[in-house]
Amino acid sequence: MGEVLSQSEIDNLLAALSSGELDADQMQDTKEKPVRDYDFSRPAKFSKEHLRTLEIIYEHYGRLISTNLPVYLRKSVQVTVSSSETLTFSEFSNALSNPVILGIVNFHPLNGNILVELSSNLGFAMIDRMLGGQGLPLEKNRDFSEIEMNILEKMLVIYMQLMHEPWKNVVEIEPILERIETNAQFAQVIAPSDMVALISLGIKIGDTEGYMNICLPFFTLEDVMDKLNTKYWYSTLQREDNVDYEERLESLIKRMDVPVRAVLGRSQVSVSDFLSLQVGDIIRLDTRVDTEMNVFVGNIRKFTALPGSSKENYAVRVTSVVREGD
Repeated sequence: MGEVLSQSEIDNLLAALSSGELDADQMQDTKEKPVRDYDFSRPAKFSKEHLRTLEIIYEHYGRLISTNLPVYLRKSVQVTVSSSETLTFSEFSNALSNPVILGIVNFHPLNGNILVELSSNLGFAMIDRMLGGQGLPLEKNRDFSEIEMNILEKMLVIYMQLMHEPWKNVVEIEPILERIETNAQFAQVIAPSDMVALISLGIKIGDTEGYMNICLPFFTLEDVMDKLNTKYWYSTLQREDNVDYEERLESLIKRMDVPVRAVLGRSQVSVSDFLSLQVGDIIRLDTRVDTEMNVFVGNIRKFTALPGSSKENYAVRVTSVVREGD
Protein backbone atom coordinates (compact mmCIF):
# COMPACT_ATOMS: atom_id res chain seq x y z
CA MET A 1 0.00 0.00 0.00
CA GLY A 2 1.34 3.44 -0.91
CA GLU A 3 2.20 6.16 1.60
CA VAL A 4 -0.82 8.23 2.84
CA LEU A 5 -0.37 12.02 2.46
CA SER A 6 -1.51 14.51 5.07
CA GLN A 7 -3.89 17.38 4.19
CA SER A 8 -1.08 19.95 4.26
CA GLU A 9 1.04 17.82 1.91
CA ILE A 10 -1.89 17.52 -0.48
CA ASP A 11 -2.39 21.32 -0.43
CA ASN A 12 1.31 21.94 -1.11
CA LEU A 13 1.26 19.42 -3.98
CA LEU A 14 -1.78 21.04 -5.62
CA ALA A 15 -0.21 24.50 -5.23
CA ALA A 16 3.03 23.31 -6.91
CA LEU A 17 1.08 21.80 -9.81
CA SER A 18 -0.98 24.98 -10.34
CA SER A 19 2.10 27.22 -10.24
CA GLY A 20 4.04 25.01 -12.68
CA GLU A 21 6.84 24.19 -10.25
CA LEU A 22 6.03 20.45 -10.59
CA ASP A 23 5.30 18.66 -13.84
CA ALA A 24 2.60 15.98 -13.71
CA ASP A 25 4.58 13.78 -16.14
CA GLN A 26 7.42 13.57 -13.62
CA MET A 27 5.03 12.08 -11.08
CA GLN A 28 4.43 8.92 -13.12
CA ASP A 29 5.64 5.70 -11.54
CA THR A 30 8.82 4.79 -13.40
CA LYS A 31 8.87 1.34 -11.76
CA GLU A 32 5.85 0.18 -13.72
CA LYS A 33 6.72 -2.83 -15.88
CA PRO A 34 5.86 -2.63 -19.59
CA VAL A 35 3.08 -4.89 -20.78
CA ARG A 36 3.90 -7.29 -23.60
CA ASP A 37 1.52 -9.22 -25.77
CA TYR A 38 1.62 -13.02 -25.43
CA ASP A 39 0.31 -15.27 -28.16
CA PHE A 40 -1.09 -18.39 -26.49
CA SER A 41 -1.33 -20.11 -29.89
CA ARG A 42 2.47 -19.77 -30.30
CA PRO A 43 3.97 -20.26 -26.83
CA ALA A 44 7.64 -19.32 -26.59
CA LYS A 45 9.02 -22.70 -25.56
CA PHE A 46 12.41 -22.26 -27.26
CA SER A 47 14.53 -19.32 -26.10
CA LYS A 48 17.33 -17.69 -28.06
CA GLU A 49 19.75 -19.57 -25.82
CA HIS A 50 18.19 -22.88 -26.83
CA LEU A 51 18.39 -22.02 -30.52
CA ARG A 52 22.02 -20.92 -30.20
CA THR A 53 22.95 -24.23 -28.57
CA LEU A 54 21.15 -26.16 -31.31
CA GLU A 55 23.10 -24.15 -33.89
CA ILE A 56 26.36 -25.17 -32.19
CA ILE A 57 25.28 -28.82 -32.24
CA TYR A 58 24.44 -28.74 -35.93
CA GLU A 59 27.53 -26.75 -36.88
CA HIS A 60 29.45 -29.74 -35.53
CA TYR A 61 27.07 -32.04 -37.41
CA GLY A 62 27.70 -30.11 -40.63
CA ARG A 63 31.46 -30.57 -40.26
CA LEU A 64 30.97 -34.34 -39.88
CA ILE A 65 28.84 -34.47 -43.04
CA SER A 66 31.48 -32.45 -44.95
CA THR A 67 34.21 -34.94 -44.04
CA ASN A 68 32.28 -38.24 -44.23
CA LEU A 69 29.89 -37.86 -47.17
CA PRO A 70 32.63 -37.40 -49.83
CA VAL A 71 33.78 -40.96 -49.03
CA TYR A 72 30.52 -42.26 -50.51
CA LEU A 73 29.85 -39.65 -53.19
CA ARG A 74 33.46 -39.03 -54.32
CA LYS A 75 32.60 -35.35 -54.57
CA SER A 76 33.25 -32.32 -52.40
CA VAL A 77 30.54 -31.52 -49.85
CA GLN A 78 30.09 -28.21 -48.02
CA VAL A 79 27.61 -27.75 -45.17
CA THR A 80 26.70 -24.57 -43.25
CA VAL A 81 23.98 -23.69 -40.74
CA SER A 82 21.71 -21.26 -42.60
CA SER A 83 19.13 -20.38 -39.94
CA SER A 84 17.30 -21.45 -36.79
CA GLU A 85 13.76 -20.51 -35.81
CA THR A 86 10.72 -21.64 -33.86
CA LEU A 87 7.31 -22.22 -35.44
CA THR A 88 4.30 -24.47 -35.14
CA PHE A 89 4.35 -27.92 -36.69
CA SER A 90 1.52 -26.99 -39.04
CA GLU A 91 3.59 -24.09 -40.43
CA PHE A 92 6.46 -26.48 -41.08
CA SER A 93 4.35 -29.21 -42.71
CA ASN A 94 2.37 -26.74 -44.86
CA ALA A 95 5.60 -25.38 -46.34
CA LEU A 96 6.79 -28.80 -47.55
CA SER A 97 6.85 -29.48 -51.28
CA ASN A 98 5.43 -32.51 -53.05
CA PRO A 99 7.18 -34.88 -53.56
CA VAL A 100 9.37 -34.44 -50.50
CA ILE A 101 12.16 -36.48 -48.91
CA LEU A 102 11.08 -36.60 -45.29
CA GLY A 103 12.83 -38.93 -42.88
CA ILE A 104 11.01 -39.81 -39.64
CA VAL A 105 13.66 -40.51 -37.02
CA ASN A 106 13.26 -42.16 -33.62
CA PHE A 107 15.34 -40.00 -31.28
CA HIS A 108 15.95 -42.75 -28.72
CA PRO A 109 16.16 -42.52 -25.69
CA LEU A 110 14.18 -39.24 -25.91
CA ASN A 111 10.42 -39.40 -26.40
CA GLY A 112 8.92 -38.95 -29.82
CA ASN A 113 10.48 -38.42 -33.22
CA ILE A 114 12.26 -35.74 -35.18
CA LEU A 115 11.88 -35.02 -38.89
CA VAL A 116 14.66 -34.56 -41.42
CA GLU A 117 13.73 -32.98 -44.75
CA LEU A 118 16.16 -33.18 -47.67
CA SER A 119 15.54 -31.11 -50.79
CA SER A 120 14.65 -33.13 -53.87
CA ASN A 121 17.48 -31.74 -56.02
CA LEU A 122 20.07 -32.97 -53.48
CA GLY A 123 18.32 -36.35 -53.36
CA PHE A 124 18.46 -36.81 -57.14
CA ALA A 125 22.07 -35.54 -57.21
CA MET A 126 23.13 -38.15 -54.63
CA ILE A 127 21.27 -40.90 -56.48
CA ASP A 128 22.92 -39.89 -59.77
CA ARG A 129 26.34 -39.88 -58.11
CA MET A 130 25.84 -43.24 -56.38
CA LEU A 131 24.86 -44.79 -59.74
CA GLY A 132 28.00 -43.53 -61.46
CA GLY A 133 26.78 -40.23 -62.87
CA GLN A 134 28.12 -36.70 -62.51
CA GLY A 135 25.91 -35.91 -59.54
CA LEU A 136 23.47 -33.63 -61.37
CA PRO A 137 19.85 -33.03 -60.30
CA LEU A 138 16.86 -33.50 -62.58
CA GLU A 139 15.58 -30.53 -64.55
CA LYS A 140 12.02 -31.37 -63.45
CA ASN A 141 11.10 -33.14 -60.22
CA ARG A 142 9.20 -36.42 -60.30
CA ASP A 143 8.29 -39.23 -57.92
CA PHE A 144 11.08 -41.51 -56.73
CA SER A 145 11.27 -45.12 -57.87
CA GLU A 146 11.71 -48.03 -55.42
CA ILE A 147 15.40 -48.38 -56.30
CA GLU A 148 15.95 -44.66 -55.76
CA MET A 149 14.13 -44.81 -52.43
CA ASN A 150 16.40 -47.66 -51.27
CA ILE A 151 19.47 -45.57 -52.13
CA LEU A 152 18.04 -42.55 -50.32
CA GLU A 153 17.26 -44.68 -47.28
CA LYS A 154 20.87 -45.86 -47.07
CA MET A 155 22.14 -42.29 -47.39
CA LEU A 156 19.78 -41.02 -44.67
CA VAL A 157 20.91 -43.85 -42.38
CA ILE A 158 24.47 -42.51 -42.80
CA TYR A 159 23.21 -39.01 -41.99
CA MET A 160 21.55 -40.30 -38.81
CA GLN A 161 24.63 -42.21 -37.65
CA LEU A 162 26.65 -38.97 -37.82
CA MET A 163 24.15 -37.22 -35.53
CA HIS A 164 25.21 -39.24 -32.47
CA GLU A 165 28.50 -37.46 -31.80
CA PRO A 166 27.29 -33.80 -31.91
CA TRP A 167 24.58 -34.58 -29.33
CA LYS A 168 26.71 -36.55 -26.87
CA ASN A 169 27.50 -33.47 -24.75
CA VAL A 170 23.76 -33.11 -24.10
CA VAL A 171 22.49 -36.69 -24.19
CA GLU A 172 23.64 -40.01 -25.64
CA ILE A 173 21.19 -40.53 -28.49
CA GLU A 174 20.77 -43.46 -30.86
CA PRO A 175 18.78 -42.00 -33.80
CA ILE A 176 17.05 -44.66 -35.88
CA LEU A 177 15.48 -43.93 -39.26
CA GLU A 178 11.99 -45.44 -39.04
CA ARG A 179 10.76 -44.62 -42.54
CA ILE A 180 10.85 -42.11 -45.40
CA GLU A 181 7.73 -40.30 -46.55
CA THR A 182 7.38 -38.50 -49.87
CA ASN A 183 4.02 -36.98 -48.89
CA ALA A 184 3.93 -34.61 -45.93
CA GLN A 185 0.36 -35.65 -45.05
CA PHE A 186 1.64 -39.03 -43.86
CA ALA A 187 4.18 -37.50 -41.47
CA GLN A 188 1.89 -36.01 -38.81
CA VAL A 189 3.96 -37.13 -35.83
CA ILE A 190 2.76 -34.39 -33.42
CA ALA A 191 -0.20 -32.04 -33.08
CA PRO A 192 -0.32 -29.19 -35.63
CA SER A 193 -0.24 -26.54 -32.88
CA ASP A 194 2.84 -27.94 -31.10
CA MET A 195 6.00 -25.84 -31.25
CA VAL A 196 9.13 -27.05 -33.05
CA ALA A 197 12.65 -25.76 -33.53
CA LEU A 198 13.71 -25.74 -37.18
CA ILE A 199 17.44 -25.86 -38.02
CA SER A 200 18.23 -25.28 -41.73
CA LEU A 201 21.50 -26.56 -43.16
CA GLY A 202 22.73 -25.36 -46.53
CA ILE A 203 24.41 -28.25 -48.40
CA LYS A 204 26.47 -28.02 -51.57
CA ILE A 205 27.44 -31.26 -53.34
CA GLY A 206 29.76 -30.35 -56.18
CA ASP A 207 27.84 -27.65 -58.06
CA THR A 208 24.42 -28.68 -56.70
CA GLU A 209 23.05 -26.62 -53.81
CA GLY A 210 20.13 -27.47 -51.58
CA TYR A 211 19.09 -27.65 -47.98
CA MET A 212 18.37 -30.01 -45.13
CA ASN A 213 15.74 -28.98 -42.58
CA ILE A 214 15.83 -30.65 -39.17
CA CYS A 215 12.54 -30.34 -37.28
CA LEU A 216 12.94 -30.81 -33.50
CA PRO A 217 9.61 -30.87 -31.61
CA PHE A 218 9.53 -29.44 -28.09
CA PHE A 219 7.82 -32.64 -26.96
CA THR A 220 10.91 -34.63 -27.97
CA LEU A 221 13.47 -32.27 -26.40
CA GLU A 222 11.47 -31.42 -23.26
CA ASP A 223 13.51 -33.73 -20.99
CA VAL A 224 16.84 -32.13 -21.97
CA MET A 225 15.82 -28.48 -22.34
CA ASP A 226 17.80 -27.55 -19.21
CA LYS A 227 20.96 -28.83 -20.91
CA LEU A 228 20.38 -26.82 -24.09
CA ASN A 229 22.25 -23.74 -22.93
CA THR A 230 25.72 -22.55 -23.81
CA LYS A 231 26.86 -22.46 -20.17
CA TYR A 232 26.20 -26.17 -19.74
CA TRP A 233 27.59 -26.86 -23.21
CA TYR A 234 30.94 -25.14 -22.65
CA SER A 235 31.33 -26.61 -19.16
CA THR A 236 30.94 -30.06 -20.70
CA LEU A 237 33.47 -29.24 -23.40
CA GLN A 238 35.89 -28.00 -20.73
CA ARG A 239 35.69 -31.33 -18.91
CA GLU A 240 36.37 -33.18 -22.14
CA ASP A 241 39.32 -30.94 -23.02
CA ASN A 242 41.13 -32.15 -19.89
CA VAL A 243 41.42 -35.63 -21.38
CA ASP A 244 44.90 -36.55 -22.57
CA TYR A 245 44.66 -37.61 -26.22
CA GLU A 246 48.37 -38.33 -26.68
CA GLU A 247 48.09 -42.09 -26.17
CA ARG A 248 45.01 -42.32 -28.38
CA LEU A 249 46.68 -40.39 -31.21
CA GLU A 250 49.80 -42.50 -30.87
CA SER A 251 47.79 -45.72 -31.15
CA LEU A 252 45.99 -44.40 -34.24
CA ILE A 253 49.26 -43.39 -35.90
CA LYS A 254 50.78 -46.81 -35.19
CA ARG A 255 47.99 -48.49 -37.16
CA MET A 256 48.50 -46.34 -40.25
CA ASP A 257 50.02 -47.91 -43.37
CA VAL A 258 52.75 -45.90 -45.11
CA PRO A 259 54.70 -46.99 -48.20
CA VAL A 260 58.43 -47.53 -47.60
CA ARG A 261 60.86 -48.18 -50.47
CA ALA A 262 64.62 -48.60 -50.69
CA VAL A 263 66.26 -47.45 -53.92
CA LEU A 264 69.20 -49.67 -54.90
CA GLY A 265 70.24 -47.38 -57.72
CA ARG A 266 69.26 -46.04 -61.10
CA SER A 267 69.94 -47.05 -64.68
CA GLN A 268 68.90 -46.11 -68.19
CA VAL A 269 67.93 -48.78 -70.71
CA SER A 270 66.38 -48.57 -74.13
CA VAL A 271 62.79 -49.63 -74.69
CA SER A 272 63.86 -52.58 -76.83
CA ASP A 273 66.23 -53.81 -74.08
CA PHE A 274 63.49 -53.38 -71.48
CA LEU A 275 61.02 -55.41 -73.55
CA SER A 276 63.54 -58.25 -74.00
CA LEU A 277 64.49 -58.58 -70.32
CA GLN A 278 64.59 -62.17 -69.07
CA VAL A 279 65.01 -63.80 -65.68
CA GLY A 280 68.70 -63.76 -64.80
CA ASP A 281 69.65 -60.70 -66.85
CA ILE A 282 71.94 -58.21 -65.13
CA ILE A 283 71.27 -54.46 -65.09
CA ARG A 284 74.20 -52.18 -64.29
CA LEU A 285 73.26 -49.50 -61.75
CA ASP A 286 74.94 -46.20 -60.94
CA THR A 287 75.89 -47.33 -57.40
CA ARG A 288 78.30 -49.81 -55.86
CA VAL A 289 77.32 -52.78 -53.71
CA ASP A 290 78.94 -51.27 -50.59
CA THR A 291 77.40 -47.82 -51.15
CA GLU A 292 74.61 -46.60 -48.87
CA MET A 293 71.24 -46.32 -50.56
CA ASN A 294 68.29 -44.03 -49.84
CA VAL A 295 65.13 -45.23 -48.06
CA PHE A 296 61.95 -43.25 -48.76
CA VAL A 297 58.84 -43.04 -46.54
CA GLY A 298 56.15 -41.98 -48.94
CA ASN A 299 58.03 -39.52 -51.17
CA ILE A 300 60.32 -38.21 -48.41
CA ARG A 301 63.91 -39.45 -47.96
CA LYS A 302 64.14 -40.49 -44.30
CA PHE A 303 66.99 -43.04 -43.96
CA THR A 304 70.19 -44.33 -45.53
CA ALA A 305 70.83 -48.07 -45.46
CA LEU A 306 73.02 -50.90 -46.69
CA PRO A 307 71.56 -53.83 -48.65
CA GLY A 308 71.62 -57.34 -47.23
CA SER A 309 69.42 -60.32 -46.45
CA SER A 310 67.46 -61.74 -43.52
CA LYS A 311 66.98 -65.49 -43.69
CA GLU A 312 65.65 -66.00 -47.24
CA ASN A 313 64.42 -62.43 -47.74
CA TYR A 314 66.11 -59.33 -49.05
CA ALA A 315 66.59 -56.71 -46.34
CA VAL A 316 68.31 -53.43 -45.56
CA ARG A 317 70.16 -52.24 -42.46
CA VAL A 318 69.47 -48.60 -41.56
CA THR A 319 72.75 -46.72 -41.06
CA SER A 320 71.51 -43.14 -40.49
CA VAL A 321 68.38 -41.01 -40.14
CA VAL A 322 67.99 -38.12 -42.56
CA ARG A 323 66.90 -35.04 -40.61
CA GLU A 324 64.78 -32.27 -42.09
CA GLY A 325 66.98 -29.90 -44.05
CA ASP A 326 69.74 -32.45 -44.73
